[in-house]
Amino acid sequence: MSFDLIVIGGGHSGSEAATAAARLGARVLLLTSNLETIGQMSCNPAIGGIAKGTVAREVDALGGVMGRATDRACLQFRMLNRSKGPAVWAPRAQCDRSLYRLAMRQELERFEGIEFLQGTAAALLQEQGRAVGVRTTTGVEIRARAVVVTAGTFLRGRIHMGRETQIAGGRAGDPAAVDLAEQLEAVGLEVDRFKTGTPPRIDGRSVDYAKLERQDGEREEFRFSHYTNAPRPGDRPCWITWAGPEVKEIIQANLGESALYGGAIAGRGPRYCPSVEDKIVKFPNAERHQVFLEPEGLHTDELYVNGLSTSLPAEVQEQFLRQVPGLGHVRMTRPGYAIEYDYYPPHQLTPWLEVKAVPGLFFAGQINGTTGYEEAAAQGVAAGINAVHALRGDEPVVFTRDQAYIGVLTDDLVTRGVDEPYRLFTSRAEYRLLLRQDNALARLGPMARKLGLLTAEEWEAVEQRLEMEDRVIALAHEGNLTPEAANPLLESAGERPISERQKVIDLVRRPGMDLRALLLATGGVPSDVTPEAWHSAEIEIRYEGYLLREREAAARLRELADFALPDDLQYLGFLSLSTEARQKLHQVKPGSLGQASRIPGVSPSDLQAIVHEVVRRRRASA
Repeated sequence: MSFDLIVIGGGHSGSEAATAAARLGARVLLLTSNLETIGQMSCNPAIGGIAKGTVAREVDALGGVMGRATDRACLQFRMLNRSKGPAVWAPRAQCDRSLYRLAMRQELERFEGIEFLQGTAAALLQEQGRAVGVRTTTGVEIRARAVVVTAGTFLRGRIHMGRETQIAGGRAGDPAAVDLAEQLEAVGLEVDRFKTGTPPRIDGRSVDYAKLERQDGEREEFRFSHYTNAPRPGDRPCWITWAGPEVKEIIQANLGESALYGGAIAGRGPRYCPSVEDKIVKFPNAERHQVFLEPEGLHTDELYVNGLSTSLPAEVQEQFLRQVPGLGHVRMTRPGYAIEYDYYPPHQLTPWLEVKAVPGLFFAGQINGTTGYEEAAAQGVAAGINAVHALRGDEPVVFTRDQAYIGVLTDDLVTRGVDEPYRLFTSRAEYRLLLRQDNALARLGPMARKLGLLTAEEWEAVEQRLEMEDRVIALAHEGNLTPEAANPLLESAGERPISERQKVIDLVRRPGMDLRALLLATGGVPSDVTPEAWHSAEIEIRYEGYLLREREAAARLRELADFALPDDLQYLGFLSLSTEARQKLHQVKPGSLGQASRIPGVSPSDLQAIVHEVVRRRRASA
């Protein structure tokens, strides 16, 4: 068998890598150990959240499948951070786990260029140091011109439930990938270990809901996908409760039995998604910790216990669960566990996610030290695009930090590295007002068309959406209101009235003013504009000055990026640099001065010295 590209792994990263490559016309093999778990939500049944929701929309704008599957599986929608500025608004969807997996498989099967094979990769095939295919554990050799590895937590994965129970596995019920991990290490790649975890699941029929706080979703008809309008399958509430002193007492008494605190786990876990043991140890003065009970699906009563991730023995988990309000007689359906796995520090990658030491080999997802479905999907899109560009001999595609959270993520990984599982936050982006969830299509739709990722119908949808926004902004510039028309609106918003005619563009910048209401007063409201187009247009008008400053700052950053650094610079020999800068520059080998400036430990004086060395080299070779 021979393909253009082999994608190893059928999770969120692998699915997006296969989709992007197929959209570019490549013949793709998706090789996964279990075809039934393509698109599996291995941990929480939700997509989106702070920064993550924006990433999911970026992936969709580039033709990805995450947003489409989310819309088809959505049980509850919430827009987080509505009380704050639009730069941090965050869509989040609670999903039916089974429907999501089904939708993902169906979306992938729409592409004739994607073929599927159930099997486990045992070794990477190489010729002259280049990746040219894989060999499975059954001895089948499959040739390809590039390979993307999206192995998630499967590389030498080990599941921990308590100090004594250890099971080799990539997740509960699925075996670990040991052969491929050993072979990648034998290639000479640096490898390390991280850990993550998942909480127990419970039978919702055994829950006393009268003791819980009900959390319903919003009725807004929001869709993650810009290109489809799938109906929601149904609505389900979430429930809020607390882990209080009684839970804390049980966990403290059994810390020695925890895999994490009993010494069975050496890998470092995610700071921002800690286990309940970590919460009890690291926040000893906290009286209680919030717990969310989230539905697993429409056709099951099983609930996901968000907030109680643990590696304690199953019997201890049952004990502390029954001390949570509402769970006094709860039945646990699946125990929580921790999982330890191999990852490859991402300084070994180029900015387009190709392994520096092995041309034609790309890594995406948790193998690069990240955590989260959305972070994995973002890397999958980038790796899939660039794998096809590599086999065609085209220039790589590098997303910039002012262009997408995908760019923030990939640049952080390859430039700054990771010392704990990496998770995206809005605070990681310098230009987060430019990188909003509502303008993902405007930022990346034209790029997707230029790359060849969109169909004609999809590009028409992009044009229609952008035309709506441009039309609304033009009407705001053209429209004006008399005091008689404007003052009732101003007074209802607590704003001082006007005494003479004013432009809508000026009035909408006042706090509390609604663009649509103002244009309605002029009689110039178009009937076909979507709520999202109204929202984006209003943000562009209201924050015009801030947006201009961020775009100017981004332009200055691009000037640094335009100063290219040869990849054969011998940084260890540059005695004008600090010792730390020499070591880190040698490790990362930045492609531009901009990338060098973001490496921890590289100072402004180091950057000046680099410029001097490069200019001197250019003169010597002239």
